[in-house]
Amino acid sequence: MCNFTAIENGTYQAYTLVFGSVMTLGLPLNAVSLWILLNHHSLKSPSAVFMVNLAISDLLLIISMPVRVYFYATGTWPLGEMACIFFTMLFRNNIRSSSIFITFICVDRLLAVVYPLRSRHLRTSSNAWKAVAFVWLFVVAVNIPESVTFSRFLMKNFAEPSCFEFGDCKNLSPMQYLQPVLVLIMLAVNVVCTTLVSWTLRSHLSDSAKVSNKVNVMLIFVMNLVMFIVFFLPVSVAILFESWRHAFTSLACLASVNCCLDPLLYYFSFDGFWRKKEDGDTSLAIE
Repeated sequence: MCNFTAIENGTYQAYTLVFGSVMTLGLPLNAVSLWILLNHHSLKSPSAVFMVNLAISDLLLIISMPVRVYFYATGTWPLGEMACIFFTMLFRNNIRSSSIFITFICVDRLLAVVYPLRSRHLRTSSNAWKAVAFVWLFVVAVNIPESVTFSRFLMKNFAEPSCFEFGDCKNLSPMQYLQPVLVLIMLAVNVVCTTLVSWTLRSHLSDSAKVSNKVNVMLIFVMNLVMFIVFFLPVSVAILFESWRHAFTSLACLASVNCCLDPLLYYFSFDGFWRKKEDGDTSLAIE
């Protein structure tokens, strides 16, 4: 069972402002990015496949924003228990799916830079789509036990206007440990990939790819690390520490900002992001 404290109107107004700004900026940025990825870049590239699904994940997050803005602006929830669970799952799914897709992009860039020839049989669109399908199935499967837990909680507490206030819980269910563990593992993979790519670019190894724009390549990895450290990690581990749980909603608010920064990842990942890809183009930034 969770104990909720009254939140000052100023805090609710701040949440309203942040979620409203994320919705206003994130919707056009991700919609335009998705349109460009689908129309200007071949989905035969594994990076493009992962980025398309990352944009879809961000758009699903943005779908949950209008009701969050309404909730924090009015302090009321008029849509019922099932809608509360649905929009809560959309929000949590973004952190999980985004962290995995960003890690896939990071690993794909690692293989492209460090093992460009030996990894060609792995870096195919077919394998990318299989990985994407597995991720979405995993995310939906996790929703089932979580939804049951939330439903039980709401049956006891739904009279209170606390639809999105699940952070201050004294009793943790086993499923709540999944997200911190997942994010920490993905962060570790990103750190290893960043280290290996940085070392490779400095070493000029004979079997590594010739990278024309090393700054853009490293920016991709740095941005990935920033996403994890600033947006994904704090909200994921906060639930594990009782002293942090009072700040859970604030950290969730911060985490939502990640969907406005992902379009920068697309821009730096592709040379000529706005230019339509030619069939014969084998640039490292695309492949």
